[in-house]
Amino acid sequence: MNIAGFALAVLLIELTPGPNMAWLIALSLGHGTRAGLAAVAGVAMGLTVNAVLSSLGLSALLTAYPELSRWIGFAGAAMMVWLAWNAWHDNGESSTGRLPSSELGKYFAVGFVLNLLNVKAALFFLTVVPQFVSASESSWSDILVLGMVSVSIATLVHIALVLGASHARSALAKPGRTRNISKALSVPMLAVAGWFLWGALV
Repeated sequence: MNIAGFALAVLLIELTPGPNMAWLIALSLGHGTRAGLAAVAGVAMGLTVNAVLSSLGLSALLTAYPELSRWIGFAGAAMMVWLAWNAWHDNGESSTGRLPSSELGKYFAVGFVLNLLNVKAALFFLTVVPQFVSASESSWSDILVLGMVSVSIATLVHIALVLGASHARSALAKPGRTRNISKALSVPMLAVAGWFLWGALV
């Protein structure tokens, strides 16, 4: 099992724009570090469930039944459109006061559902993991270990995005500026939704 090689591959993938990146940046710019970190926790939980299910054979199931993959793709696209809508209409409130626990729970839930519905996160294991695990030695535990490596790297990248965006939020506290940035970030969110939809249709 080549953990180092797999970790490098995951890092390169995580540094490219994906369904989480624009949303986490927009959320952190609009609502601060605590909101962003709550979302990161939800994302990590969703990715963890995906990794566990994949190690139990979900990837093979989705490949055997492409119609299931199609409907999950539709749901993921709808979620991204909803996030883009929220980012576009976000008033960019820049208060640094404490968010209600219910708000933090909402961001956690959205992050969790978004990544639970990301079928490509599950299929990632089917296409990438076999390149780093010996076919003669592969096991459920090997795939799960690589899954946890993937989740850990993704979470570190997401935390860095949130902290960077939150720092920029303080520097860009001029009224209306964070709102404009959130609007701009809603565009790549829609692009990701289109990507999900295209994957579900082809």
